[in-house]
Parts: sequence; structure tokens; C-alpha cells
Amino acid sequence: MAKHNQNATQATRRARAVERKVLVRKPGRAASEFGPKADRLVSARQRKRLERRSALEAITGNGVISACVMIIAAVAAVVCANTDLYFPLHEWFARPVVIGIGGWEFSLTFELFVNDFLMAIFFLLVGIELKYEMTVGELRRPRQALLPMLAAVGGVVVPATIYAVVNRGGAVSGWAIPMATDIAFALGVLSLLGSRVPPALKVFFSTLAIADDLLAIAAIALFYGHAPQLGWLAAAAVATAALAALNWRRHFGVAPYLTLGLVLWFCLYQSGVHATLAGVILAFTMPARSDINARVLVSWVESKLPELDDRFDDEAHILGQHDFTHAVYGVERVMHRVTPPLQRLEHRISTPVNFIILPLFAFVNAQVRLVGVDVMTLVADPVAVGVYLGMLVGKPLGIFGVTYLMVRTGLAELPQGVRWPHIAGMGILGGIGFTMSILIAGLAFTQIPAELLAAKTAILAGSVSAALIGLVFMHFACAENGKKSLG
Repeated sequence: MAKHNQNATQATRRARAVERKVLVRKPGRAASEFGPKADRLVSARQRKRLERRSALEAITGNGVISACVMIIAAVAAVVCANTDLYFPLHEWFARPVVIGIGGWEFSLTFELFVNDFLMAIFFLLVGIELKYEMTVGELRRPRQALLPMLAAVGGVVVPATIYAVVNRGGAVSGWAIPMATDIAFALGVLSLLGSRVPPALKVFFSTLAIADDLLAIAAIALFYGHAPQLGWLAAAAVATAALAALNWRRHFGVAPYLTLGLVLWFCLYQSGVHATLAGVILAFTMPARSDINARVLVSWVESKLPELDDRFDDEAHILGQHDFTHAVYGVERVMHRVTPPLQRLEHRISTPVNFIILPLFAFVNAQVRLVGVDVMTLVADPVAVGVYLGMLVGKPLGIFGVTYLMVRTGLAELPQGVRWPHIAGMGILGGIGFTMSILIAGLAFTQIPAELLAAKTAILAGSVSAALIGLVFMHFACAENGKKSLG
């Protein structure tokens, strides 16, 4: 019984960590959290400003809200695509974005700027999530992560197989489209069920979705690039080696990594390999440690307090207290370096990614124009059928099937408090594949507009269907947990 309670407690702690990290990011602190002397520490106006900023961070850090913003952007894209706005928007997306230095110029269309450059920042955030899980999360415990990771493999292989069978002899290049799970959407839908979802199930699904992202990234890298140019690939390898050298030499500033990351992106873009992979490489070379010894930090700060107290003059203006501000600046520099560069970068880019980059990507890429299109022909298109069935049938079959096989053969056990209906519901929600699926569709059918339209239509329909069916299914599957929590 003691071991059972200990496992449940550990699962709860892991789930709460997942919720803090993925669903509700709160990098800032309200003035009321500064301590008992907060009223005297800042002015009333500054305190209200900090409280407003804290409220804004709570909103921007909420996974449900960010998912809703992306849905609104996708709906707006579909509406605009089927009105007269489609043509000026399409023309504007095709306009070049030009960067020039002296006589040198580099240009790419606005659509490519969004899909290749801005999405590299999204992949940077995905890479940070992966490194977090491999450093302090579930992926650092191979035994505990084995079941959801293998379930993710099943959720990749079965949808891809269904697509390939439906499209045998045809547009088979889109096999990877239905294999991706959109972690932001899926976790946003799951969070709507609140405390009724078992904590261990949230950990299971988060690990599964992250492993799924890793497999999707590998598919993009291996199968959806152009013919590589060895010279630019060699330059990209040099940039990667320089990033690794910075990490090895324990350089903890963010700016040099971002500069080399930009160079790496340019080299990959010119090489023919999909340039968004630069974000993942940059994330994995960013230091996840601090150059400050946290064990002695508190005692060091306490040793500085008498010095600050001695140098402070209560009667002098702060501008004239050079010794005091110099001492405070020294403490500031140390405290700033406590947070690892990887975490500092995540705090900087998470809100722009969730509220600017992903909605912009959804608006640009969800331009599904059905005017003048034979809907029945579109629905019967093998690409649309393969994608839709892969997402809505293949995902749950693959995830549930591998999990069932692993548990029944004794190679793994279901997490504490997780039942088979929960696994089935997770499989359905795994069919939400909006962001990654649209990205892969654009890579698979660059020169085939009709197949791209069929793929995007099926992605939108499949994601909406998986979200609605999964939410209803999980509502009933988690009803018993809801009754227990109320009791």
C-alpha cells in the first residue's frame, strides 16, 4: 500500500510539472508574490502595472487560449479563402521579403518566410521541450517513458501505413501527413476536462506527443528535403560544431547562440535540407545548466546584504549612490545567470510562438478554397481519404494497439490510475495533427496544388473530428474520476 501511494504521489507531481510547463506557463511574478514587504518595495502604480503584467502572462501562458487563437486564425483563413479576399491575399503571400547588406541581397516570399523562418522558431520551442524532457522530464527515465514512446511509434506507423495503402500507386509521398500530433491543440483540448483527467494520464499523453514530434522532425529531415548541396551542408556542419563548442566551453550568454543559429538556418536553407531543423539543433546545443552554483547562492546573497545595507544612504538620491547601485548591479548580474540559457530563451519565445507565429502559420497555410471545386470529388480523393482515415482511425489503432500489446505481454504496465478507456481516448486525441501535418503536406505536394488542397481539407476535417470525438469520449471515460474528485 505504501508503494502504491508513493507511485501515485510521484505521478501527481510529474503531472503538475507537465501542466506548469506545457499548459500554464507563468514566467513572471505578481507584485504580491515578492514577499510580505511588497507594498513598501514598489509604488502603488508600479504594483498595479506588475499585477496587470502577471494577469497578461497568465492569459498568454494558458494552452487553451493559445489553441483557441490558432483555431480562430484557421477559421479566418478558410473564410477569406472562399471570398474575394483570396486573390489579394494570395498575391501578398507571394511577395518577396528582401534582406540586403551592401550589394548582397537575400529574398524569399512571405509564405516561405513564415513556413521556413518563423517556423524554425517554433521548432526551436519544440526542441527546448524535447531537451527539457530528456534532461529532467519523463524521457530521462527510459523505463517509465518506454510505454508512451512505443505507443507514439504505433501512432506513427499505422496512420502512415493506412495512407500508403489507400494511395498505393498514387500520391504516396504524403505518407507522413497523418502521423503527427499537434501537442498544443491536443493538450489544450485535454485541459478542458480539468481535474477529471488522471494526473498520470497527462504525463503519459505529454510524453507520447513529444515523442511523436521527435518522429515527425526525423521524417521531415530524412524524407522531405530537396537534393542536398554538399558545400552548404558542410557550412551547416561547421555552424553546428561552433554551437557545440560554445556549449562545451560553458558559454552561458544567449546572443552568440542565436547568431550562430541564424547562420545555421541560412546554411540549411541554401543546402536543400528543410531549414526549420536549425531550430531543433539550436535547442539541443543551448546550455541547460546554470553557471551559478545554486547550492551556495542563498548564503552568497545573505553575505551581500550587510554590504548593501552599509552602502545605502537613506537621505541621498538614488542617482548619487554609486557604491550602492554598483553593489546592486553585481548582485543583479549573478541572479540573472542563475536561470539556464535554455530556460531564458524559452521565456522569450513561448508567447510570440503561441500568439503570433502559430496563428500566422495557420492563417497562411489553411487557405482552403472550395469555390468552384467539386466537393464530392475532393472528398473521394485518395489523398483526402488516406489523411482523414490515418488521423481518425490509424492514430487510435496504433496508440491503443501498441499499448495493449506491451501491457498484455508483461513488458510494461499502465500508469497509476489509468484505464483502457483513457488510452483509447488518448488515441483519438492523438489524431489532432494540425500544425505539423499542414507543414508536411506543404513539403509533400509543393508542385501539386490539387493534392495539397485535398490534404489540407482532410487535415482540417480530421483535426476537428478528432478534437470533438476525443473530447466527448474522454468526458465519459473520465466521469468516474470526476465523481471521485467531487467526493
